Amino acid sequence: MDIKNEVLYRIYFLLFAVLVPLAGVLMYRTIDIAILQGDRWRSLSENNYVERRAIEAERGNIYARDGSLLATSVPYFDLYFDPFAATDEDYYGNLDTLAFCLANYVDNSYTVGGMKEYLVTLRDTTINTRRNRHVLLKRSVSFSEKRRIESFPLFNLGQFRGGLIAEKQSERKRPFGLLARRTVGYAREGLNSVGIEGRYDSILGGQPGSQMMMQVDPRSDLWLPLEDLAAVEPRSGDDVVTTLDVNLQDIAEDALLGAMQRHQAEWGTAIIMDVETGAIRAMANLGRDEAGAGYYEMYNYAIAMATEPGSTFKLASIMALLEDGHVSLEDSVNIERGTTEFYNTEMEDATAFSRSLDSTTVRRAFEISSNVGLAKLVDRYYNSVEDLGEGRGPRQFIERLQDFNLNLPVGIELEGEANPYLKEPFSAEDQWSGVTLPWMATGYEVRVTPLQLLTFYNAVANHGRLMKPYLVSAIERNGEPIQIFKPTVVKRQIASRETIEQARTLLEGVVERGTAYKLRTNRYRFAGKTGTAQIDYQRGRRGTRVGGYQASFVGYFPADNPMYSCIVVINKPRQDGIYGGEVAGPVFREIADKCFNALIELHEPLNQGPRPVLYASNLPSYDLGETEDLRTVLDELELSYYGQPEDGGMAILMASSDSLLFHQRSMPETTVPNVVGMGLRDAVYVLENRGLKVIPQGVGRVTRQSIIAGTRINGQSITLTLN
Repeated sequence: MDIKNEVLYRIYFLLFAVLVPLAGVLMYRTIDIAILQGDRWRSLSENNYVERRAIEAERGNIYARDGSLLATSVPYFDLYFDPFAATDEDYYGNLDTLAFCLANYVDNSYTVGGMKEYLVTLRDTTINTRRNRHVLLKRSVSFSEKRRIESFPLFNLGQFRGGLIAEKQSERKRPFGLLARRTVGYAREGLNSVGIEGRYDSILGGQPGSQMMMQVDPRSDLWLPLEDLAAVEPRSGDDVVTTLDVNLQDIAEDALLGAMQRHQAEWGTAIIMDVETGAIRAMANLGRDEAGAGYYEMYNYAIAMATEPGSTFKLASIMALLEDGHVSLEDSVNIERGTTEFYNTEMEDATAFSRSLDSTTVRRAFEISSNVGLAKLVDRYYNSVEDLGEGRGPRQFIERLQDFNLNLPVGIELEGEANPYLKEPFSAEDQWSGVTLPWMATGYEVRVTPLQLLTFYNAVANHGRLMKPYLVSAIERNGEPIQIFKPTVVKRQIASRETIEQARTLLEGVVERGTAYKLRTNRYRFAGKTGTAQIDYQRGRRGTRVGGYQASFVGYFPADNPMYSCIVVINKPRQDGIYGGEVAGPVFREIADKCFNALIELHEPLNQGPRPVLYASNLPSYDLGETEDLRTVLDELELSYYGQPEDGGMAILMASSDSLLFHQRSMPETTVPNVVGMGLRDAVYVLENRGLKVIPQGVGRVTRQSIIAGTRINGQSITLTLN
C-alpha cells in the first residue's frame, strides 16, 4: 500500500511540475496581450482584420539529366515599414542611424538629413493623418539584401517592435533562357498549364501551410503573420529530374531555327530519342509569331500536331508487305515512269528518279521513294471490294499497322498528345474508298504526330523492341530520389527479326543511294527516310491542287549500332526548297554531326582490335629515362626483359637481337652526368636537380652536351643539343 501511495505521489509531483509552469506561461501571455500590450493590439484591431491564411510552399526545381537547372524559383521580397510599430523611445532613439542606413543603402535619392526628416514625418500623426502602416521601402529585394536591411538599427528589433515588414514573392527562373521552353512549360493558376511544369504541378508545388495573419491596412493586400501555436509549416515541392540533355537540346534548337529562318516555314519540330531506352534527350518546337517577325516555342508540335506524314510512312507499308510474305526486296515492280491512276484518280512520284524507269526492284522503289511503286504493291495485295478476313484484304493491312502501334498514342507524360488516326475498313464515317489503301501506303489518309512516328522508327533501330518515350527519370526530395521511372518496353517485337533487318537495310539504302544520298558523310553512317507531304490539297481526275508542303526526315545514327533516333518536321517551307531531303534532311544531318562531335561514346576506340605483337628487334637500340617510366612502358606492352633496376633513379634499356636488358644508370651527384640519349624532360630533371642551368637547342633527344661528363659541378650553364 505504501508503495502504491509513493507511486501516486511521484505522478502528482510530475504533473504539478509540468502543469504549473505551463499555466504560468499562459497566464503571462494573457496578461501581456490583454493588459501590457492591450492598447497596441486594440488600436491595431480598429483598422485591421485577422484570419487564417495559406502560406505558399517553395516550388521544386526541374533538372536536366546531368543536374543542370532548367527551372527554379528565386525568392525576392517587397519591403514595407510600419512607422507606428515601435515605441517612441525605440523609434527616435534609432532615428539618426536608421536614416543614415536607408539613405546610403536603400534609397540614394535622399540625403541623410532628408531621410531623417521623412521618417519624422511618417511618425507625425498630424501630417500622416491616415496613419499609413505599410510604407513601401523597396521592391524586389534579394534574400541577402533583405538580411542586410534587417540588421539596420530599429529594424533589428524584429517585425513587431521594429516595424520592418517583408512580403515574400517568388519568380520562376530558367537559367538556360528559352531552351526547351515549351517542354519545360509553365503553371498558371486558373489558366491552362503546360509542359512538365503543368503535368507535375502538384508534385512541384508542395503542400501549402497556414498561419493566422493580420491585414496591416484595409486599403492594401498586405498581411502580417502573427504568433500562432496552430501554424502549419509549408512543405517545399519535390524536384523533377528530366531525361533532357541540355547540350543536345541546344544542338536541336539551333539547327531547327536555322532551317526555319532559311526556308521561312510556318512551324517545325525536332526530337532526339535514346534508342535503347526511349528517353527523350531533346525536344525542340518552333512556330512563327503572328507578326511573322521571328520564331518561338509557342506550341508543342512534337506531341500535339497529328498530320499526314507522307513518304516517311512508307516504311510501315513495306514492313507490312514483308511481314505478310507478299514481296521480297529483289522482286520487280512496274512504277510506270512515276505516274499512274487508281480508280480514276491520278498519282505521281515527287522525285525525278522515277522518270526514266518502267520497272525496278522493290528495294529501289523504296530508296527513290516511289509513290507509284509502294501504292501498287499495297493495292495489289490488300485492296478488295470486300473484307476477306484472314486473306488479302484491307483489314489485314490495318492490323499490321496496329501491330506497329501506329494506332495508339505513345503515352508521353505531357498533356495534350494528339491521337493517331487510322481509317476503319469500309467505314462510311471514315470515308473509306477504293483509293484509301493506295494513298495510305504513301502516308496520306492517316495521321500521326512526329513523336509517334519517331517511336516506330526507334523500334526498328532497336531491333524491333518498342520503347515508351519518356521525359522524366526521377522525383527527388532533398537531393534523394523518392520515385524512379525506368525504361518501359511496350512490345518486345513489333515484327519478325528478318523484317526488321530488311527494313534497316532499306533505310541505309535511302542515304547511300536514294533520296538522301546528298546527306551522306564519310565520318559515320546513318539511316533514315525522307518525307514530303502535300497539305491543304484537293485530289481529282486532273491531278491534285496543293496548298503547301510538309518536309520531314526521320532516322537514326550510327547506322551499325544506333544510339540516337531523330525526327525533323518542317511545315510549309516558303523558299529554298520543299522536299524532305533538302529542307528537313540537312537539319537531321547537322544534329547528327554535332552529336558525333560532342559525344565521345559515338566514336570507335582508336585501340580497338587485337594488340600488335612487339619484338625486341622492332625497338630502338637503347633508351634512357626514369626507371619507373620505362618499367611502365614495358609492363603495358607486356614485354619481358632482364634486370631489375631500383626505382627512384635513371635506367638504360638496351635491345639485343632477341632480348631486352634493363640496367641502372649511374648518375653522380657532384659531377656532370652523361645525359646523351635522354629526352629533354628527363635531362632537365637530372641536370637542374644538380644545380646546372639548362639551355636546350633543337627538338628530339639529347645528341650532345656542352660540358663533358665527369666535370665538377659549379652552377654552370649547360647547352643541350637535341635532334
